[in-house]
Amino acid sequence: MKKQVLPWGLFIFSLAIASHLYAQRPAPPPTAKAAAAGDRKSVLFNWMWYTGMLRGVQEVDAVATLEMQGTGTIQVQGQACKLANYRASFNYQVSGMRVQYTCTLPNGQMRKAIEVVSGAFAWNEDVVGAGLEPGRGTATPDRAALSERLLRLWSSPQGAPKAAAAGGENTKVAMEGGKPVVTFPIPGVEGAIAKATLNAESQAERVQTMVGNVVTEIIYEKYDDYNSPDDKVYGYFPGHIVEKRSGTTILDLMTTQTDVGNLYVVVPVQDNVRAAK
Repeated sequence: MKKQVLPWGLFIFSLAIASHLYAQRPAPPPTAKAAAAGDRKSVLFNWMWYTGMLRGVQEVDAVATLEMQGTGTIQVQGQACKLANYRASFNYQVSGMRVQYTCTLPNGQMRKAIEVVSGAFAWNEDVVGAGLEPGRGTATPDRAALSERLLRLWSSPQGAPKAAAAGGENTKVAMEGGKPVVTFPIPGVEGAIAKATLNAESQAERVQTMVGNVVTEIIYEKYDDYNSPDDKVYGYFPGHIVEKRSGTTILDLMTTQTDVGNLYVVVPVQDNVRAAK
């Protein structure tokens, strides 16, 4: 079959049309100005834009999945457990997240965990994909962890603006303490309200959520493209993440690498997890 080649002149013409369409799109006002005016649409646009989520001439949210790896500490049994490895995989299309880590407690005891959430289900695995094939690993339902894991998913750097956009009229923007703030409901967690404070670059520097009397705060700083050197996609992620619950630090992460290129992330729910009370 003869290969069809786009004539060079037509190619240049196509680029010119795309550039013209892009130029015709009015730029949104600065985030602080938009927040002060209650302009939710512009604030959310800027938030996603400066996190590297909007792609193409139409500037649509193109981040469906991502992964991050890091090091630091995680709270286990009320103690800081030093991480040997930490990997979090996000799938925003199915409300799913899998966190895998190995850490060492102060007494030298090693802990290994795979914590998963998908939709309305939370569980733990001893191997990735446990229970999906007969005889391969065990999936243990963990209903009590559902809210905590959904909060982490929808408070994440890319998850928070998605949740805010999904909130529609229930999402509010304003200025507080000289900074833009976005208040929005957390999907899947009844009564959970989040407040994101944006920095001067229109990226979330802090996301605080409240469920009843429990306050969870995640602090983000040092945004950059942490994809591998040969795969930079201008998808920005914080280099330092600190999560606190009621003032106690439960996670302190330094990002070592991300993959924001919509890699393959699946979080299917096992039958025994669905059937658990």
